[in-house]
Amino acid sequence: MRTLDQWFAEYAVSHKNPKNKTIHYVCVPAIFFSIVGLFMSIPSSTISNTLKLNAPIIENWAFVVLLFVLLFYIRLSLAMAVKIAVFSILCLVVNYYIGQFVPLWAFSIGVFVLAWIGQFYGHNIEGKKPSFLKDLQFLLIGPAWVVENLFSRK
Repeated sequence: MRTLDQWFAEYAVSHKNPKNKTIHYVCVPAIFFSIVGLFMSIPSSTISNTLKLNAPIIENWAFVVLLFVLLFYIRLSLAMAVKIAVFSILCLVVNYYIGQFVPLWAFSIGVFVLAWIGQFYGHNIEGKKPSFLKDLQFLLIGPAWVVENLFSRK
């Protein structure tokens, strides 16, 4: 099993161009955010009827999926898992409120499509294929890499 630093080193190989990095700093969180919105859009009456908490921010499929996603990060780094958990909570809350004003699924699809266009444009600038084409786990390494690069004191 690779360490988080090993994942970051391999991910960084195709993310050296400053423009591509900047695009990733915007688009990777936007993709994560939009996926949370898409999962929140799935009807979740089974969850809310089972838990009966009257807490729609956590009684949805996004929350369930994010619990499993956090297990991936905990395996790599507890500190990173906490950072991703904070971002995940922010995504849940903001998506909930967006969903009060517009159809969340439509908004999320729009963000998702635009962010992926940005990602592929960035990789075109970089001249290298996206890392996830080599290993799908890089789809979860990307958000951690962004968090590490934007908020670390290195």
